[in-house]
Amino acid sequence: MGSRTTLLEEHIDYHFKDRALLEEALTHASFRNESSDEVRDYERLEFLGDAVVELVVSDMLFQRFPMLREGGLTQMRARLVNAKTLAQLADDLKLGELARVGVGEERSGGRNRTSILSNLFEALIAAVFLDSGYSDAHRVVAALIEPQIVALLAEPTTKDAKSSLQEWAQDRLSVTPTYSIVDTIGPQHEAQFIAAVHVQGLGTIQGTGGSKKAAEQAAAAEAMVLGRAADAAAACDDAQAPVTAEGPQS
Repeated sequence: MGSRTTLLEEHIDYHFKDRALLEEALTHASFRNESSDEVRDYERLEFLGDAVVELVVSDMLFQRFPMLREGGLTQMRARLVNAKTLAQLADDLKLGELARVGVGEERSGGRNRTSILSNLFEALIAAVFLDSGYSDAHRVVAALIEPQIVALLAEPTTKDAKSSLQEWAQDRLSVTPTYSIVDTIGPQHEAQFIAAVHVQGLGTIQGTGGSKKAAEQAAAAEAMVLGRAADAAAACDDAQAPVTAEGPQS
């Protein structure tokens, strides 16, 4: 693997002390089955990595969205920790190209299969965890997942974020959002503005942009994520409410 895995390590900003762990994380069972040598495949690592990735993302969401209830946090995590998303992250890291697979798996296009790519990603994270512990595993996952969170927050709506938030806040909470610019960072020609939007009943949420208007839109977009998640959590709570002969309990 040599220089190719070194590029992977540079990409994730982590260098393995035990390179056998990295080799194991990149070895599919089909390669082990066809090898005459004693080879370990990634299946046990994938089992552990599944739990590590879910824990890291849960921790990230818990810290980032203090106003979000369990149902909303669960919904967001499901959007981030799934085979499709993890396979995309694996593809960005070229894990499919680095993987050791058997001849049959190679011929059937296994390197590009979503299930294998997502497993490779989880195995890689488990290898980092075993090699160095939770802190480095958290750092690696957080750096790779953060753009996915940003993309989730920036998902387009039919209206601009401020308009959508105002309609939502007035409809659900009977309040009007208020905005303020709380900070400016960076040199004047590349200034980044930090805006805060306060919605009574939802909290104060911040967003960053290259202009004051963009920062306010970013804050509104993040607030809308919380709002939609709150709606989903409320709907989930309603659906789970016990039903008696007289109807749902209040």
